[in-house]
Amino acid sequence: MEENKKNQVMAALETVIDPELAIDIVNLGLIYEVEVENGDRAIITMTLTTMGCPLSDMLNDAIKKAAESVEGIKECEIQLVWYPMWDISKMSRYARVSLGIPEGFGI
Repeated sequence: MEENKKNQVMAALETVIDPELAIDIVNLGLIYEVEVENGDRAIITMTLTTMGCPLSDMLNDAIKKAAESVEGIKECEIQLVWYPMWDISKMSRYARVSLGIPEGFGI
């Protein structure tokens, strides 16, 4: 059941679009882990593309809203980490193609 909720939260996070890159935060590789505690609390471990990202507050609000849209999730905690550092190798193939990054570049 918890695994199903984790998958639902991850799917909901795919609706959160990075406004600068116009790609969702999951395909950008910003989400490192999703945990669900007690069936109603999502804990999201993530990073940002750069420290001091001016859009972090807006993204946090959108992430919480998306996670809490999953049936049964009443609370969302975001743990922002800087290690491992984000780089383009964490992006999905879809994100790299969408941004015009050549195959194999940065990997």
